[in-house]
Amino acid sequence: MSTAAVGSTPPVAIVTGGSGGMAPGIVRGLRGAGIAVVITARDAGRLAAAAETIGGDCLALASDARDPASIESLVAAVLARHGRIDVLVNAAASSTPISGAIETVDVAALIADLDVKVGGYLRYAQAVVPAMKRQGRGHIVNIGGLTGRSSDTLSGLRNAAVSHLTKVLSDQLGPAGITVNAVHPGIVRTPHLAELFAEMAHAENTTPAAIEARFVAEIPTRTILTPDDVGAMVATLAAAARPTITGQSLTIDGGYSRGIFL
Repeated sequence: MSTAAVGSTPPVAIVTGGSGGMAPGIVRGLRGAGIAVVITARDAGRLAAAAETIGGDCLALASDARDPASIESLVAAVLARHGRIDVLVNAAASSTPISGAIETVDVAALIADLDVKVGGYLRYAQAVVPAMKRQGRGHIVNIGGLTGRSSDTLSGLRNAAVSHLTKVLSDQLGPAGITVNAVHPGIVRTPHLAELFAEMAHAENTTPAAIEARFVAEIPTRTILTPDDVGAMVATLAAAARPTITGQSLTIDGGYSRGIFL
């Protein structure tokens, strides 16, 4: 039995970072699994535009990952409308990497970055867990990133922290039938990726196509992911009928990362 078949009403998911580039693919994946979706983000205007782009019955409710009161209001609104919360997909994050010489790193910016992603993930989890415990089941999927496995950018430590947070939550929530997993996407074709390729091309006096070709050559499958690829992985975890996969950090990158993780 899938999650979609449990109960008299369809299961419900909250997707944070709902105005981001991966949100449409995540929403499509969840819908394909029979899950109703509520997207949320801080900027109400961008969130409404995202909901219009996604289309269908996609409820958009603003909330701020840094503000526990706004998150509690969001959860209360979802419960008032649907009566349940079955899935939380944490994807809210700043898109600006923090790097550079250690002597000049903006520590305040780094802490603020962690507050949005790591602190935000924990705040949303704190808010939905009581409802999931009452239901006796639930799935939390934390979107991380492969920068947590390299030293390229200092802000990659947020993704290492996401893996740690995921494992801690899975230990605590497993007895309640709640799974918690992290998904670490590789190179995904989003508007942010196009901006990155353009910036790199400008710096190297070449073309975005040449930059993309260089990255593709380093991927064993020679394929850049799409948001729908990420959404399919998220949906697999979110629609699991039994709490068998939990506490895991799962990579979806076409083989781009070369580390061996047991």
